[in-house]
Amino acid sequence: MSRIGKKPITLPAKVSVAIDEQKLTVKGPKGELSFDLHPEVSVKQEDGALLVERKGDNRQQRALHGLTRALVSNMVTGVSTGFRRTLKIEGVGYNGDVRGKDLVMKLGYSHEIVVNPPPGISFAAEDKGTTIHIDGIDKQMVGQVAANIRGLRPPEPYLGKGVRYSDEVIRRKAGKAGKTK
Repeated sequence: MSRIGKKPITLPAKVSVAIDEQKLTVKGPKGELSFDLHPEVSVKQEDGALLVERKGDNRQQRALHGLTRALVSNMVTGVSTGFRRTLKIEGVGYNGDVRGKDLVMKLGYSHEIVVNPPPGISFAAEDKGTTIHIDGIDKQMVGQVAANIRGLRPPEPYLGKGVRYSDEVIRRKAGKAGKTK
């Protein structure tokens, strides 16, 4: 058995689950998510917990077992508490600001960059626009939006300017230290 796949997923008090054929729907205080189950995997609800089971024991079914359990667990966490990804902006004149729902960023280009949030995603800015928070209930969507924003101006290794994840460490390089007159 998959060690991840056989762990039960405990349901918080305000989360309800509907299992309909091969479709799983999770509702909570933050919103609603649905997931189409693979035919080789089934989910059942017992004693306030969800159990993921597989039909056979071949390699693909074992992989789907753990994957499905992780995805369903992320759905339950998302609708109950949500997910947050934090980005740091470093550089002189680099910042981000939330105007309405949009994120407006100044990243050293001749123009401002406006990022429109997809449905279910919200932005927040702190520390004079040097810290950006991306919030949502879908873990994959939050991570993808964060990666897209980081891709607008990735951090560079000499001065460290750019957009980076808050827990990311940039390995700095020495500049022209060997040059003499």
